[in-house]
Amino acid sequence: MEVLPLVFTSGWASGINAYAVVLLLGLFGATGLSDEVPESLQRPEVLIAAGALFLCEAVADKIPYVDSAWDSVHTLIRPAAGAWVGALLAGQSGSLPDVAAGLVGGSSALASHAVKAGTRMAVNTSPEPFSNVIVSLAEDLGVAGIVTFAMFNPEAAAVIAGVLLLTGLTMLFFLASRIRRFLRRRAQRREERRLAAGTGPPPPP
Repeated sequence: MEVLPLVFTSGWASGINAYAVVLLLGLFGATGLSDEVPESLQRPEVLIAAGALFLCEAVADKIPYVDSAWDSVHTLIRPAAGAWVGALLAGQSGSLPDVAAGLVGGSSALASHAVKAGTRMAVNTSPEPFSNVIVSLAEDLGVAGIVTFAMFNPEAAAVIAGVLLLTGLTMLFFLASRIRRFLRRRAQRREERRLAAGTGPPPPP
């Protein structure tokens, strides 16, 4: 069970930015800063792919509405990445069954992804675009900081990730009504545009 805190923390971080987690863990292993990282995460092609996708996410994550579309696409990808990383970490240490680690990593990634996606929907109700950039930068820095901290103090990092996850879920509960109102208004505007597009001047006789 020694690897469990790292599995949980990496899963939480994967729900926010899975590509950053894979890239950071791979770099820690490739540079020899940690012996906990499996060889498969250190492969050059994995690092290059994770780096390219991280750059794509860094851009998409800061554009209003594009960020929510990106989150929708990653509803399955982030939990799967959290489960995959968790299973690899467990296989590397041998102290936790791969399936159990995959469940822990995947479920924590799914929960943090739900918090991120819901928070972004709430942020998109604001008319100005700067809040998206601020929230995205805070998420990127938070993931980098906690994953780095987890490599040297996994238990404390897991506690921080757990507190952040519970705080996010609580905040999401209170934001749910605002998100529902926003979705209803957006659906209503789409319906109004559709009806307006379908009603034009009568054809000439």
